[in-house]
Amino acid sequence: MKVLIVIALLAIVGALASAGLFMLRRGRIESADDDPARRDRRMARALALRVGLSIGLFLLILLAYSLGWIQPSGVPLK
Repeated sequence: MKVLIVIALLAIVGALASAGLFMLRRGRIESADDDPARRDRRMARALALRVGLSIGLFLLILLAYSLGWIQPSGVPLK
């Protein structure tokens, strides 16, 4: 379960990084077929994917907790 959560977190960070790259490359026209509207759509799609992955991960953690697959450990008190 921990590996699945780490993979999901890496996918969320990856989607955020790709959206950031699309945003940073907005000012530079690379080719004739790469118009700004297409880059904006790609950036919006990457951000929507990040939000979807975040919500999915939150729901997965709630489900895993309710089924007993994960247990909170907390910080031990002295």
